[in-house]
Amino acid sequence: MNIFESVSKSTGKMSDSGETYIKKTQEYYTLKVFQQLTISASLIAKALIIGGLLLIVLFFLAFAAAMALGNILNNIALGYVSVAGIFLLFTAIIYFNRHLISNKIIKTLSHKFFD
Repeated sequence: MNIFESVSKSTGKMSDSGETYIKKTQEYYTLKVFQQLTISASLIAKALIIGGLLLIVLFFLAFAAAMALGNILNNIALGYVSVAGIFLLFTAIIYFNRHLISNKIIKTLSHKFFD
C-alpha cells in the first residue's frame, strides 16, 4: 500500500507541475505576441509619420528644383521633365536593387522576432 500511495502522490505532483508549466508557457507566449504586436505597430506608425513628412518635404524640394532648373534652362517645362527623369532614374535603381532592401528588412526583423 505504501508504494501505491507514493506513486499516487508523485503522479499528483507531476500533474500539478505540468499544469503550472502549461499556464506559464501560455503567459509567456501571450506576452511575446503582445511584444511583437507593439513593436510592429510602433514601427508602422513611425514609418507612416516620418514617411509622410518626408514625402511632403520631397514634394516641395522637387518643385523648387524643377523651377530652378527651368529658370537655368530658360524653359520651365524642361526643368519639370528633368526632375521627373531624375526621379525615374532613382526609381529604376531602387527597383533593380529591391532584393537588397528585402534582405535587410528580413535580417532586421528576424533579430527582433526570434530573440
